[in-house]
Amino acid sequence: MRYPAAEKLEIIRLVERSHQPAKQTLDTLCIPRTTFYRWYAQYRAGGEDALQDKAPLPGRIWNRIPDDIREQLISLALNRPDLSPRELAVTFTKTQGYFVSESSVYRLLKAYDLITSPAFIVMKAADEFQDKTTAINQQWQTDFTNLKIIGWGRMYLFTILDDYSRYVVAWKLCGHPVINRRWNAYFIDMAVARRSGGIPRVRRYTPKSL
Repeated sequence: MRYPAAEKLEIIRLVERSHQPAKQTLDTLCIPRTTFYRWYAQYRAGGEDALQDKAPLPGRIWNRIPDDIREQLISLALNRPDLSPRELAVTFTKTQGYFVSESSVYRLLKAYDLITSPAFIVMKAADEFQDKTTAINQQWQTDFTNLKIIGWGRMYLFTILDDYSRYVVAWKLCGHPVINRRWNAYFIDMAVARRSGGIPRVRRYTPKSL
């Protein structure tokens, strides 16, 4: 419990004027003797003003970057705007011999509004193609599926699908996942050869669950 300076002074004067021992008086007032004698020492050293409670000083954060280091980092960032927070952290650690993490550099730059927006445009996948197909063989799709067969191993299914009709133009089941230019050319040639025979489904087909 915190006491105002006026109450502390009143308690001190009450103990001084009391005919009972100080211990007994303090026990009656429920004031610990260590607390009272600390107040009394402050009062004798500085008077009533010394009894005022002082605001506690903020403790130093153990991992806070010192102000001089922060200034050096900001100066480096202004001189080298082409460096990312990771590159700034690595450069500063190598040149100054003081380790700073990438996240610390990022927070510092963000606090000074030195984080620039990326120079690239993020492309998001659309729900559907912008240029929709209106007939077969206008656009093909490819798919690569990893099939795990319990007690035997894995098989890899490569398919080429017609976008309009949803017809599987060509497929190949392989025992290995190696897909290179030679294999891609082989699958495309297979699809082109089968396309010459025509795709039996010329209408849209929506697969249904079994």
